[in-house]
Amino acid sequence: MDHPHLPTTESAVTAIREVAREFDLEMSVTDDIGADRTSRRTSSGAFAVLDPDGSLPHEAFIELGGRPAVTVQVFPEDDAKITVDGLEFADVPRDSVPAFLRSVHGGLAHVKGRFFPPGWWLVVPLPGDETYKELVLRGTLSPWMSGQVR
Repeated sequence: MDHPHLPTTESAVTAIREVAREFDLEMSVTDDIGADRTSRRTSSGAFAVLDPDGSLPHEAFIELGGRPAVTVQVFPEDDAKITVDGLEFADVPRDSVPAFLRSVHGGLAHVKGRFFPPGWWLVVPLPGDETYKELVLRGTLSPWMSGQVR
């Protein structure tokens, strides 16, 4: 089930829960609600308690079980940081998170090596023309990543 737009942190968590069910993954969620609890505050002033729309800012940290080790930090500002086996993908649009997780757990994500410039890249293709790539630093290729080399 695709979500055309995930307007809130709560709807993103619900969509991630669906992906976890699809792939039979355990999931734990930690919610931080309120300006004093969220890690970044760009949507409202420094001492503001509410966001401009009158809502409390809501951030969620999600850990998914299974391999690879995946965590998702959903921010109030419509984006997320997804960490796959210690490799961070920052600034992933909130709407793209379910497709990103399906790509990782569905076997589409893969590791590509290049001689020049040298290095390994974790490549996460999404439907359409969206692709995320992060450089895997030397020596940090996890066992799961090693199994995804193409």
